[in-house]
Amino acid sequence: MDERKRYRPKSDQPVVAVQLKLDTDGFMYRKWGSEQRCKANDWVVDNAGEVYTVDAESFARTYTATGEGTYVKTGKVWAERAESPGYVKTKEGRTCYEAGDWLVSNEEDGSDAYSVSAKKFEASYELDK
Repeated sequence: MDERKRYRPKSDQPVVAVQLKLDTDGFMYRKWGSEQRCKANDWVVDNAGEVYTVDAESFARTYTATGEGTYVKTGKVWAERAESPGYVKTKEGRTCYEAGDWLVSNEEDGSDAYSVSAKKFEASYELDK
């Protein structure tokens, strides 16, 4: 794998998000080749038509409100390109990826991880100089 480097989100990538502030056990859903789990207080995010959930603590640390129900990711990430297919454990479950996709983490130590397709990563992030 390439060396992990720090990236910043491009500011022109807003999402629409709603926090699941309900008395609920959450729900399960299938995405990214695996079963995902959403918990009470997590966020349901619509990112340009791709809908998924984000852990409440992770969302609070990495997103900033820009309007009612709209947010941009402002937290920096650490990422490297995957050389072969595999999967990464996430807070919601696990995400399968292909060679050439990006392995991304919200924390420098590699925790709070997920994967992003090469096309989506290049549209969403830029090297933090």
